[in-house]
Amino acid sequence: MGLSEALGQRDTEALLPVTQAMELRKRNYYVERPLLNQEQLEELGCLTSATETHQWRTWFQCSYTRARALLLQHLPVLAWLPRYPVRDWLLGDLLAGLSVAIMQLPQGLAYALLAGLPPVFGLYSSFYPVFIYFLFGTSRHISVGTFAVMSVMVGSVTESLDFLQAENATVDEEARDAARVQLTATLSVLVGLFQVGLGLVHFGFVVTYLSEPLVRGYTTAASIQVFVSQLKYVFGLQLSSRSGPLSLIYTVLEVCWKLPQSVVGTVVTALVAGVVLVLVKLLNDKLQRHLPLPLPGELLTLIGATGISYGVGLKHRFGVDVVGNIPAGLVPPVAPSPQLFASLVGYAFTIAVVGFAIAISLGKIFALRHGYRVDSNQELVALGLSNLVGGFFRCFPVSCSMSRSLVQESTGGNTQVAGAVSSLFILIIIVKLGELFQDLPKAVLAAVIIVNLKGMLKQFTDICSLWKANRVDLLIWLVTFVATTLLHPDPVVFSLLLVVFRTQLPRYSVLGQVPDTDIYRDVAEYSEAREVPGVKIFRSSATMYFANAELYSDALKQRCGVDVDHLISRKKKLVKKQEQKLKRLKKLQKQTAASKDTSVSIEVNSSTRDMESNNMEDSKQVSTGNELEDMAASGQEGAKAPDVTTLKALGLPQPHFHSLVLDLGALSFVDTVCLKSLKNIFRDFREIEVEVYMAACHTPVVAQLEAGHFFDASITKQHLFASVHDAVLFALQHPRSSPASPVLLKL
Repeated sequence: MGLSEALGQRDTEALLPVTQAMELRKRNYYVERPLLNQEQLEELGCLTSATETHQWRTWFQCSYTRARALLLQHLPVLAWLPRYPVRDWLLGDLLAGLSVAIMQLPQGLAYALLAGLPPVFGLYSSFYPVFIYFLFGTSRHISVGTFAVMSVMVGSVTESLDFLQAENATVDEEARDAARVQLTATLSVLVGLFQVGLGLVHFGFVVTYLSEPLVRGYTTAASIQVFVSQLKYVFGLQLSSRSGPLSLIYTVLEVCWKLPQSVVGTVVTALVAGVVLVLVKLLNDKLQRHLPLPLPGELLTLIGATGISYGVGLKHRFGVDVVGNIPAGLVPPVAPSPQLFASLVGYAFTIAVVGFAIAISLGKIFALRHGYRVDSNQELVALGLSNLVGGFFRCFPVSCSMSRSLVQESTGGNTQVAGAVSSLFILIIIVKLGELFQDLPKAVLAAVIIVNLKGMLKQFTDICSLWKANRVDLLIWLVTFVATTLLHPDPVVFSLLLVVFRTQLPRYSVLGQVPDTDIYRDVAEYSEAREVPGVKIFRSSATMYFANAELYSDALKQRCGVDVDHLISRKKKLVKKQEQKLKRLKKLQKQTAASKDTSVSIEVNSSTRDMESNNMEDSKQVSTGNELEDMAASGQEGAKAPDVTTLKALGLPQPHFHSLVLDLGALSFVDTVCLKSLKNIFRDFREIEVEVYMAACHTPVVAQLEAGHFFDASITKQHLFASVHDAVLFALQHPRSSPASPVLLKL
């Protein structure tokens, strides 16, 4: 480049914007490097095998430092409580604890009804698990305790396994309640065991199989079930117990059928309580900036309804159903019933995973907002211990509530001291004040539950947002919602099926080169991307493993434009026919040679006519023998020829490409099925005279290929290249040949 040209270019760059000038200068740079396959890359980069660390060796090491670290890891309260800033945080935690307890009281009583239990057991579930989480939890803001979704899941279990429910109308309610309490306590112990066990083996990642659309669809469907389950308390109806598919539809139809039997006093009580709760919530929203604490609408409604019920006598005069006897004091611990383990184990695992998914999602939201870390495995242990210990004290499975967690955060809560304060407040109510709520109408508790469903019912707006953002996630949301509402499936199994479904149906692409670059993109998406002549490049958007390996092979053979299996089958048939023909020729050759060695006696005094006929036959035999010798010779020459089994020699159509490049950049691991599938791909395409190369494998995948004995004499690391561009250039320079020395590559 001359001086004048350089000055002219500099002047041109000065007139351009800064970004365009930078782009113009970048175009003048190029990189030269050798074409690299895997062996050359390892040699050039000096690959060293990482030293293996055996984690199990450290498990048996004992020291003071290790013991202290394990204690602080599994009992986090000992780490943060000694450094607790009393002056800065104590007042906020006290106010937050009292606010949460005020919400916890009515919700505990109400959600116990959802679980099919007497209301007092909701108070127990609001005390023991909360205090246990204070000791073992790592989140500073979530409020553990009763939750509507968990309660309705427990209620479905008590309804489906209520073995004391008689077919006739006479039911011993005390015996039924005692059996349900034993059932839910055993269920809580099993849920706790699952959660503690999964947490100790660091299985906290199991929650990742529950995607957000699936969880939100499931909780929305659960809110519908909660709403329908409370209709009998709103109208004062006696409904038959139902469980299983379409039970929700049958319950709604039965409510509509029995509406004329509604108790007027119960309906009026529920409506008045609901209106009061809605008005208080609206008032809290408008006066949020001016109120130091939100008005405890639920507690005020419960106190007022209890006073009115006691003074007016709603139960005796108007037939309004009330809570009834609430025993004062704590109950002694009881052992779970091992006879119920077999029938509850499936329900327990589902409840354990769903409860943990709700808790950890809320915990991570608050942790990101306030800048601290939540240990998912320790959270699993903490929630499991809460359910495990609670099960011995007749609690039902719990999780955490978003509404109470938001209140705990907004009222100044900084640590789980707020949770400890709320649990102590509930303890005072259990010991001394619980019996004051014996005249509380159940219709008021139903109103509390229905009004608190507002947040979950708002999740119906997900349909519009997911329609715009991701319609596959919308399909997951809708399928989960409809299936949970109508069929009551297992969400964990459903989510795992979704994972398998989405990995079994990835996006398969044939790649083409973007002009003047080393970038390869899907030719169906990029109109300027062109396939490299003679080279087919194939890529999958998901890893290949046992569930989709066969689908990968089928998609590859379909996208390459050649019926590989049919072509191989025709080739094998023609080769087999040729081999059979050669065998027949060799057999005839042996027979001809044997006939020559046989002496033929000819009578001397035969007639001239006989001699002439014999001469004619001899000449025929000689000519036939010569033909057989020529055919055998040609057959032998054909057998020795190197191209006798090629597609061209057999008269079969040849593929329009000579090389196949597999882009394995999406491969995250390999299993035995994947190894066999890759070897079969090499074998099949070599049968139709197409050489196969692999590209862009990560180092862990290469190590797994070596450990699985994938590389051998026919498939070496020289068939594996650092990038797709390297593989394409090598395939163009060496069509149907063995790997050779590297060439200089300009990018």
